[in-house]
Amino acid sequence: MRFSTVSSALGLASLVSAHGVVLKPASRKPGDATTEACGRAMVNFYKQDETSYPEAFLRSNPLPDRNKCNLFLCKGYQFADNAANVQSYKPGDSVEYEVYIRIPHSGYANVSIVDTTTNKVLGSPLVSWASGYAASSKPPADQTKFSVKIPELGAQCATAGVCVLQWHWFGAGQTYQSCTDFTVAAPAAPAEPAPEHGHGHRIRGQSRW
Repeated sequence: MRFSTVSSALGLASLVSAHGVVLKPASRKPGDATTEACGRAMVNFYKQDETSYPEAFLRSNPLPDRNKCNLFLCKGYQFADNAANVQSYKPGDSVEYEVYIRIPHSGYANVSIVDTTTNKVLGSPLVSWASGYAASSKPPADQTKFSVKIPELGAQCATAGVCVLQWHWFGAGQTYQSCTDFTVAAPAAPAEPAPEHGHGHRIRGQSRW
């Protein structure tokens, strides 16, 4: 009887606590810069379970200084810890995703390009599920293995640390995010036309052009 009670409790816990993280492409991890910005407690929290979410952390910890650490942008993980793992893409490139859902919970999800300097989405989501994301113990294959295409971005994502591909899943008041740093080279400036020269002639010591 005791086993049944414990099993029921664990079953209820699984219904109210989802967990997930991106396995592919490589995403941000916490390091010294994240520890400095967000605190040791936050880094230890995610190192114990990288599939967890900020709302769980905040149940027993104060909100960090948002100017230094935004828990709802890439979990608060800092670019400085991930500068050596920036992906380089071109418009039209296909990026393969693999997502691990440890505990499912129905919600909505998307993958978007986010400008980390403003925490704003650039353009429209590259893929999205308006509802029903991770609603079952075995989510549909296209929710955990899928691809997105890099759009034309001009010069917006030419500098490392500015843009991330952010997988975002929200359900039952729980926020899950994984961020991949990337760059897209800015388009080359058009070559300036060569100056047209007339039929004039140079005068010693001077130039007419």
